[in-house]
Amino acid sequence: MGRKLFGTDGVRGRANDDPMTADTALRLGQAAGRYFTSGDKRHTHRVVIGKDTRRSGYMLENALTAGFTSVGMNVFLVGPIPTPAVGFLARSMRADLGVMISASHNPFQDNGIKFFGPDGFKLGDAAEEAIEAALDGARSLAEPADIGRATRIDDGRGRYMEFAKTTFPRGLRLDGLKVVVDCANGAAYRTAPEVLWELGAEVIPLAVQPDGVNINKGCGSTHPELAAEAVLEHGADLGISLDGDADRVMIIDEKGVVADGDQFMGLIADRWRAEGRLAGNTLVATVMSNLGLERFLRARDITLLRTAVGDRYVVEAMREGGFNLGGEQSGHIVMTDHVTTGDGLIAALQFLSAMAETGRRASDLARVFPPYPQTLRNVRYRKGAQPLEQASVQAAIAAGEARMGGAGRLVIRKSGTEPLVRIMGECEDPALLRAIVGDIEAEVAKFA
Repeated sequence: MGRKLFGTDGVRGRANDDPMTADTALRLGQAAGRYFTSGDKRHTHRVVIGKDTRRSGYMLENALTAGFTSVGMNVFLVGPIPTPAVGFLARSMRADLGVMISASHNPFQDNGIKFFGPDGFKLGDAAEEAIEAALDGARSLAEPADIGRATRIDDGRGRYMEFAKTTFPRGLRLDGLKVVVDCANGAAYRTAPEVLWELGAEVIPLAVQPDGVNINKGCGSTHPELAAEAVLEHGADLGISLDGDADRVMIIDEKGVVADGDQFMGLIADRWRAEGRLAGNTLVATVMSNLGLERFLRARDITLLRTAVGDRYVVEAMREGGFNLGGEQSGHIVMTDHVTTGDGLIAALQFLSAMAETGRRASDLARVFPPYPQTLRNVRYRKGAQPLEQASVQAAIAAGEARMGGAGRLVIRKSGTEPLVRIMGECEDPALLRAIVGDIEAEVAKFA
């Protein structure tokens, strides 16, 4: 069947507009609860629910709780916590399901619902399709004596913090390092600064005063310039920019230069290969990763396996192939030796461990290859339009590919979470790249 509700990262939309309403959340809770219990009465079924700092999180949390408890599941509420912490807690608490309420790097007006299975990994397409299909089915509500309970877990954040520190090498500390950490007024506003401080760093926290509407506003991984300015102002050794749910990270060196996920993955892949830790000598990344990364890895006999955009597809390919390192240019970094999904804090700890072990500056570690010139344009289209199916847009794309020849590539796709067409181009000739992307952008914009 087709997927109408679930996108590339759960269900997402504008808060209090369909589908991101309390009613939909309640029905999602009931449908997911029925899917994971399937009438099994042999044990008490559990779901862990976390959220970021958006005001609408309260509404959706209560609605999901009502849905799950109404079909007999017990709910554990862990409050504001990073997305990867929900995957960790679902597994460690032997839950049937984990749920994160977040729209990641989007503005506060949006929200989303992400599901994790009992193994801590995000649900696959088949499970999401089954839940979606069950939304309009019989409610099958629990008998009064079987209605679930809701319990607030106060130490969920602490459990995750202790786990995060175990991923940092024993015997190493961050003494003497000054670190700026931008928490995007989001889910890691307490977690990240405290972990870094406990490991010995001098911490300069930014965007750690969430008020329900300032998440990702002029801060976080989509606005790394805030941390870059602070790094220069304070003479810091490193800057870390997380997004609203802390599953992605951008690294800023001591010169204020931003390194994206491709540079990070190149560094870690090369280090792990040298240490014999890189499973299959393979890095898994998406079609958006820079050609410069591919060229860098090839020179080191490391395979780059590309997937569709979305960290869930990266993880699926990693699990299928038995690989342990993957991620996205946007800063989702997945290290399945430690975590089940992208984790901005744990990724940053890996970079800091490289600094501590080698004694090298961030600027020496954060740029491992010269990237190809790359341009990304996001073009919004009107509701109901299908710009990529239009002959004029297809003709512009074909013409661009012909002009580019073998000197670059185009990746053009619809966003899985917003009404956007994302146009990405790479080419050795920057002027030609701008012209090609501009022509395609102009054609798509006709459907705005």
